[in-house]
Amino acid sequence: MDLPVMPPVSPMLAKSVTKIPAGMQYEAKWDGFRVIVFRDGDEVEIASRTTKSLSRYFPEVLAAARAELPPRCVLDGEIVIAHDGRLHFEELLERIHPADSRVRALAARTPASLVAFDLLALDSASLLDEPQTARREALVEAVRPARAPVHLAPATTDRELAQRWFAQFEGAGLDGVIAKPPDLPYRPGERVMYKVKHARTADCVVAGYRLHKSGPVVGSLLLGLHDDAGHLQHVGVCASFPMARRRALVEELAPLRMDDATGHPWGAWADEAAHAGRRMPGGPSRWSGGKDLSWVPLRPERVCEVGYDHMEGSRFRHTAQFRHWRPDRTPESCTYAQLEEPVGYDLGELLGD
Repeated sequence: MDLPVMPPVSPMLAKSVTKIPAGMQYEAKWDGFRVIVFRDGDEVEIASRTTKSLSRYFPEVLAAARAELPPRCVLDGEIVIAHDGRLHFEELLERIHPADSRVRALAARTPASLVAFDLLALDSASLLDEPQTARREALVEAVRPARAPVHLAPATTDRELAQRWFAQFEGAGLDGVIAKPPDLPYRPGERVMYKVKHARTADCVVAGYRLHKSGPVVGSLLLGLHDDAGHLQHVGVCASFPMARRRALVEELAPLRMDDATGHPWGAWADEAAHAGRRMPGGPSRWSGGKDLSWVPLRPERVCEVGYDHMEGSRFRHTAQFRHWRPDRTPESCTYAQLEEPVGYDLGELLGD
């Protein structure tokens, strides 16, 4: 491979802001695997945000890159799995599997797509120093002939339209809007774009905690919500406490601490078979990497309010943010019914399918 921009390249990143800024180019914030794709003829490499290769996990994207992208190019984009009108991040996670046969079976069952939103090089020219507007024009020309599963990310300079996108696209599984300064060169690894994400709150049962890697202090609180059958489902964690707060939480939660998980709603967490149809902490995962998934069970009697951006199925997509305790709420009242449902949006309209 001999390109004007060679791997490894870290993608350009975005910093969080609370409002969509004016005077920018706006795009949807895709919920998938961020990638840099390098193509030099038949040679194609798909690199992750951390510059590790993802090529073996997405054979259908490799084939699409060879068939649909310009013969020599480097582009920034997102690998997504989309069907039934929305994105499915959990199905992307299933691809990170050691067995090639499993990967190929999943590629046939739930094929992934590549959404292109920036161009770093074309033919023999590097575009890293070109402004965003020029790179966008080049990207449109380069990707316009491409067919699915390669897609050009929609973009606009109309802030009002971006506001409508922010409200509409969530129903298709997208989690906000990205704003790019029009004169911005491509700056690998730097947070020079802006992202606006959805923010909501939920009252959750605190049913346990994990210890912090630095010692016997709270690392994260394990959160639960009751489903329609009354089962307490593990929906995620909240973390990012100052160290002094982590130490204080150990003492604050001591009266609720259980000697073991016997009688706890997640008492069978260590039994792999028990996870079928239930969400409990410590479930089998290829992403655990041998980490200690043990946790300290608490009697599920306390409720806290957390901030979250959006749901992925029945769990929080990202780590939630602790707001405060809710002594006025009972654990039984913490159900999925309180969660705001975004208005549905057909992702096919966005991708032009």
